[in-house]
Amino acid sequence: MSTLTELAEGAALPELQIDPISRTTLALFAGASNDHNPIHIDLDNARSAGLDDVFAHGMLSMAYLSRYLLTLAPQSAVRHFSTRFVSITPVHGAPTCSGTVASVGDDGTVELELAVRLADGTVTLAGRAVVEVAS
Repeated sequence: MSTLTELAEGAALPELQIDPISRTTLALFAGASNDHNPIHIDLDNARSAGLDDVFAHGMLSMAYLSRYLLTLAPQSAVRHFSTRFVSITPVHGAPTCSGTVASVGDDGTVELELAVRLADGTVTLAGRAVVEVAS
């Protein structure tokens, strides 16, 4: 993929802005993923757990980060992808996916450091990927 082959170690990648997480988004994701944990969709349940409101499924953030990765490279070029959940994404939070080139390998691969962040800079999901950029 040409954009990654032209980048050097430390280069910032274009960001992907995600619309604010709505209650509708959470309900639709619960149905699509079959994850109906009430802490993500039921305000009373979230409050009984000591929270102010519901929050997004961690796998929703991972889905957004996967979508972002596939804007950078085709799926066939992805050699490794891992994530670590760092913080919750509150309802109405507006995630942004971003990345930097962590290293450029001699084997035709690029290692990317990826993240999902909220507007205040809080990282909710950290990730790494290795992408093949040359055959």
